[in-house]
Amino acid sequence: MRTPKGLTNSPDFSTRRSPPDLLADLLSVIGLAGAMVLRAELAAPWAYESSPSGDLAHILHLSARRLMVMYVVTKGKCCLRLRDGIALEFSEGEVVLLPYADRHTVTSCESEVAPSQSLLQASWLQRQLPQHDGAGPHTGLICIYLQCDDPIFDPVVGSFAPVLEIQLPTGAATTWVMESARYAAEATEGLWLTSSSIVLRLLELLLLEVLQRYWASHPLQIGWFAALHDPIVGPALRELHADPAHRWTVEELARRSACSRSTLSERFSRLLGRAPMHYLNEWRLQTAAHLLRDTTLSAAAVAYQVGYESEEAFNRAFKRAMGNPPAQWRQRADGFAALVDRHSRAGVTRQPGARAQIMQPLYPPV
Repeated sequence: MRTPKGLTNSPDFSTRRSPPDLLADLLSVIGLAGAMVLRAELAAPWAYESSPSGDLAHILHLSARRLMVMYVVTKGKCCLRLRDGIALEFSEGEVVLLPYADRHTVTSCESEVAPSQSLLQASWLQRQLPQHDGAGPHTGLICIYLQCDDPIFDPVVGSFAPVLEIQLPTGAATTWVMESARYAAEATEGLWLTSSSIVLRLLELLLLEVLQRYWASHPLQIGWFAALHDPIVGPALRELHADPAHRWTVEELARRSACSRSTLSERFSRLLGRAPMHYLNEWRLQTAAHLLRDTTLSAAAVAYQVGYESEEAFNRAFKRAMGNPPAQWRQRADGFAALVDRHSRAGVTRQPGARAQIMQPLYPPV
């Protein structure tokens, strides 16, 4: 029996992509524009305080709107405290991610750090985190700073808490994360990584693995992760990501998601804070930025590939979202990458003493 017109057909899931594939899509398009990997061998008591996110971006001369901090404990244990009172203890094999790089302190769990203590910087002039030989338990720590590339569309990070604790399962996953972090630290020696670095691609995979592990154990009620597994919004997201250049309408998207237009719009708004077509427009522009940065396609070709019918309309939309028209945005992105790459090849960061200001030792004096 044929389904009469006007009734909803059952959706075809045979060609739809899995949630992990869509997460990889989003992270690859947002991408990492740069990273710095530092490591330490510490013996208690010790304590370090980070600079605020805005100060970090200024210290490193970053233009990105998003800076994240990841800690990987390779030995022992330590404690992390945020200014708003959040505190947690994590040990060997665990990862902590601060999606917004909020100001925090990292300490040996036996330390009591007074805010009035002097901030010392000398030991951070070296390429790696300092080594302290105290009398207490030893901690191996790798600190990874991750710079996102001017995301105008950031629902994944925006749905997270200020600090995420990821307990990796015993086995290959833990081994891979630990060894990847160690390799990145040894290969880079504390230098700033650019988009041309192979190690940066490894760190993108590391971030993807950590986020997937976090989502698996911490289901979210709102945000992109929740939407990805929603029975209505999830299929719609898969359709949009599979073919962003298609001339989508809310009617067609609702039909393919087996729901009404009002239901689809309400669920999108509740989970993602935006209407379906608003989401699509943002995704098209973020995809366009990725193509401009990583390919040699002309602006006209990029416009067509992401679904714009005219280059003029694409230029206006891109400038409104990114602040510059496509050609100028591409020139600035290429120039910035080349500048950082020259400094990295010279064996220095982009600002003398930048590493000294990133994590400031509170204790012990050096």
